[in-house]
Amino acid sequence: MENILIEVMGWTGSVLYLLAYALVSSKKLTGDSLVYQGLNIFAGILLVIYGFSKSASATVGLNATWIAIGVITLARKWTAK
Repeated sequence: MENILIEVMGWTGSVLYLLAYALVSSKKLTGDSLVYQGLNIFAGILLVIYGFSKSASATVGLNATWIAIGVITLARKWTAK
């Protein structure tokens, strides 16, 4: 059961990344919007968990960086107001 949950998390994270990219590419969202960054941060968290479970350090590193970029982007946007 745990393995299925991890796989679902991995696929959900992947779909959320693609959804976020599609929404920005189709100009439905802007790159610094809360929704876009939120989708990316949540997807990154899911994929970090997935990467840890698979001992995939490159995946963990990439997604941890992706999360940091999202958090920094939102922090800059909120502190600029």
